[in-house]
Amino acid sequence: MDAPPYHVPMSPNAEDFRAALDRAHTHSLAWLDSLDSRTVGPRATADELLVEFSGPLQEGNRAPATVVDELATLAEPGLMSMASGRFFGWVIGGTLPAAMAADWLVSAWDQNAALRAATPATAAIEQAAGDWLLDLLGLPPTADVGFTTGATSSNFVGLASARQFVLDAAGWNLAQDGLTGAPKVTVFVGADRHASIDLALKTLGLGSPVPVAADDQGRIIPAELAKAMDAAAGPAIVCLQVGNLHSGSFDPISEATEIAHARGAWVHVDGAFGLWAAVSPSLRHHLAGLETCDSWATDAHKTLNVPYDCGVAIVSRPDVVRSVFGVHTSYLLNDDTGPGDPFEKVPEFSRRARGVPVWAALRSLGRSGVIALVDGLVANAQKFSRALTAMPGAEVINDVVFTQVCVSFGSDERTRDVIAHLLSEGVTWMSGSRWAGRDILRISVSNWTTDDGDIDVSLAAIARAMESADSR
Repeated sequence: MDAPPYHVPMSPNAEDFRAALDRAHTHSLAWLDSLDSRTVGPRATADELLVEFSGPLQEGNRAPATVVDELATLAEPGLMSMASGRFFGWVIGGTLPAAMAADWLVSAWDQNAALRAATPATAAIEQAAGDWLLDLLGLPPTADVGFTTGATSSNFVGLASARQFVLDAAGWNLAQDGLTGAPKVTVFVGADRHASIDLALKTLGLGSPVPVAADDQGRIIPAELAKAMDAAAGPAIVCLQVGNLHSGSFDPISEATEIAHARGAWVHVDGAFGLWAAVSPSLRHHLAGLETCDSWATDAHKTLNVPYDCGVAIVSRPDVVRSVFGVHTSYLLNDDTGPGDPFEKVPEFSRRARGVPVWAALRSLGRSGVIALVDGLVANAQKFSRALTAMPGAEVINDVVFTQVCVSFGSDERTRDVIAHLLSEGVTWMSGSRWAGRDILRISVSNWTTDDGDIDVSLAAIARAMESADSR
């Protein structure tokens, strides 16, 4: 029996692109225009939405513009207003206009940003963005900068480089012999570290780290680090933190790094959102000695406010990170000199040009704008702190040195009730957590659009939630 005739269900058509992009543009603007008035939380669950999105796939094709309309309409009830100035959940920034538009271009250009020779435009853009970042953050200008999916992947890059370096120093060929039989690498971390460090270490086969005591703001205690390191032998890595998940505090970088380096350790810094404090003259003192560390991880989709997803991995020794992630094969057009290929600095062969929105954000803001962005986020967090401190029944339990505010409303039960009432109303969104042995409301100020009006409306919502919790 003859096979049915083959036909292409769709064909390249400029009008199809134009119509679909026009509808996407219309829906995007409608979404952005709705942020001031819509409830912050989603109105439908994933299970409810799955019913709408699933079902048997139809046999024939549909016009691209029709698909975009359907997608936007069905998704709308399930969208969290993360771009709202009243969204303070986790640590999630908004999106600067230039960065959003640049991200659209990234999709239109459709470049696999792995090789300098194949995609010179995006390679040059990302290299320039990386150079600007090193300058703004006060880090070594010779460091390698890679653009990852986020700080979790950036921590992975930094710690993979650390593993390579300390095992090389111990005379172990990791690339040839693997980890079996290798000298044990001991990793020292603050007791109040972020879970992404443990995830990266697990993925790298380094096992559980040695926790080092931290103070009441989550900062590693240098004397305890020295004591812990002196009790161990062999290759060592020290993970420090700038921007504690709850307090926003910064480890004493200079003192801890001096201790670690004196004992031959590599120092990695997890700075998912707090590394950006280094750009501000009024905050830089919190990160004294930052430039003496060996690797750094941060996000651009948090404090810098570029679209998801974009992390930044910075390694002071390019030869080390490239030896971990670099590959030479007959079909790749490698750049063996100078800045190296983008894929040699991250765990991916194939990726979108994530650094392009970073370039656009930095070009749009300029140095003074980046400083104003960071300082503005901190000022807004401190406004929250002052108002909540003055509010009967609320207690701010952290020193607000950066963008995080942790609030208790008395007992754990009352705190949970306040959070539940706050989120059910939907005027603002703030995440619950547990820190220092207490249930808390965590306010993370990360969005460039947040203004005094957003703060006042959110504070009023907290006050109503307290009243509702007390009247039940």
